[in-house]
Amino acid sequence: MISFNLCCAAGHNFEGWFGSSADFRAQTDEGLLICPVCGNADIQKLLSAPNIGRKGNQGSSRTAEADQLQQSANAETAIVSNGATLPPVMAAIADKIADAQKKMLKDSEWVGRKFAEEARAIHYNETSPRLIHGETSPQEAEALAEEGVAVAPLLFPFIPPEVKN
Repeated sequence: MISFNLCCAAGHNFEGWFGSSADFRAQTDEGLLICPVCGNADIQKLLSAPNIGRKGNQGSSRTAEADQLQQSANAETAIVSNGATLPPVMAAIADKIADAQKKMLKDSEWVGRKFAEEARAIHYNETSPRLIHGETSPQEAEALAEEGVAVAPLLFPFIPPEVKN
């Protein structure tokens, strides 16, 4: 897995994990990446420093004093981010929405790229009614809504079953 620092066109910074750079490009090209804050699909990679480990034959040059100083510093510092943080009330609301989405997805059937076709079939009583989720283009989702087919975007990122490890 590879981690990228990402930014949407509205300036929200977030992190994404991908199997490879090609996976990132494919998801971006297909419009599968959205900002978790505002839903913007215009996502760019930010520059990030690589994490290069020490060579195996290099011993640690740290002294006991340096370790003690590091422990002392860790006790006096907190993990911080330059990204916007949500006020506690908003964070609680986001947690509730995420929990609701998780429950809905658990009770829903993944139909993949056949989402629009299946949603129409359910809407027009051509197949049994059930909750479904899948992939479609923004234009197709808009066309479904104009037809009166009930659709809603997922507010939090979702990993399709065939992509999960």
